[in-house]
Amino acid sequence: MEFTMGGRLEVRITPADVGKRVSVRRRSDGGGANAEFTDTVGVLTSWDEGVIAITPKSGESVHIVESSLVAGKIVPAAPARRRGPAASFQELAAVTARAWQPVESESLGQWRLRAAGGFTRRANSALPLGDPGLPLGEAFGRVERWYGERGLPAYIQTATGAEGTQEALCAELERHGWWREVSAEVRIAALAPVGDLDADATEVRLTRAQDEAWLSRYQRCSIPGPQVSRVLDSGPSVWFASVADGVGREGGETPAAIGRCVVDGRWAGFMAVEVAPEHRRRGLATAVMAALARRALDEGASAAWLQAEEDNEGARALYDGMGFAAHHRYHHFRPAQR
Repeated sequence: MEFTMGGRLEVRITPADVGKRVSVRRRSDGGGANAEFTDTVGVLTSWDEGVIAITPKSGESVHIVESSLVAGKIVPAAPARRRGPAASFQELAAVTARAWQPVESESLGQWRLRAAGGFTRRANSALPLGDPGLPLGEAFGRVERWYGERGLPAYIQTATGAEGTQEALCAELERHGWWREVSAEVRIAALAPVGDLDADATEVRLTRAQDEAWLSRYQRCSIPGPQVSRVLDSGPSVWFASVADGVGREGGETPAAIGRCVVDGRWAGFMAVEVAPEHRRRGLATAVMAALARRALDEGASAAWLQAEEDNEGARALYDGMGFAAHHRYHHFRPAQR
């Protein structure tokens, strides 16, 4: 990270740069010859009374005392991807929302309040994609009341790490007492290489609807209710994949592996790819992905997306090998207990 100009460290940012992406270096407490330095890159979200706040792609703001800065500069937006599809945050946000639709929704300006009986945060969170039509503090209160009326915890989904994402909104949520409960990556890739994966997809069964056997492998819900099927069946063109647990044992048996794909124009979104523990390391996840990708290619899709939770190292390694790379992160914020 280069901060120098003519061999000197300089702070070349000011309060007028709030809202821009910056890179700063600060010294640790104590200073002196043995001082340590820390670098931070993110969106400058505030500069008040000698304290600056920077929201990096993690979504959690970093607060820095102005006097500890030794260098700082504005940096350009993250460079365009060199492989895979080009995609804006706005396009992906709309596509991912259509692939996982709630049972109930209501507009709050350009925000969308979504509920599905508590099944997954994605289907039970406010999706802010513009102006809520209210001051943010009032909008946050409206979100809390709306979910409280339904007996649900209030969540707001935000995104960071790409051009046009919501670092400033993350900082505002923190200032109003909301905290980041969980984060995940949205990853994208070219679709054809996924369909070309060296995997035996002949044992993968594709259907237009999930059934009891498919749901018995799905780990996101212990007792499926009607809201689960409503969410899973939603989307422009939905496909479900399953691999039988043994030869000729499809019937009512719990599958060895499952997956879900939603085709939406040029995009194919992959979700719910799960393999029974006793059947792992047999390439079944790869076979499921390949079979779904080939069907999506037949429908005209050319790009792929999926979501991977930060702590799921196995899934992240699998998707790395398929060519998926991070596009942005999304986060679910909820209000602190009052």
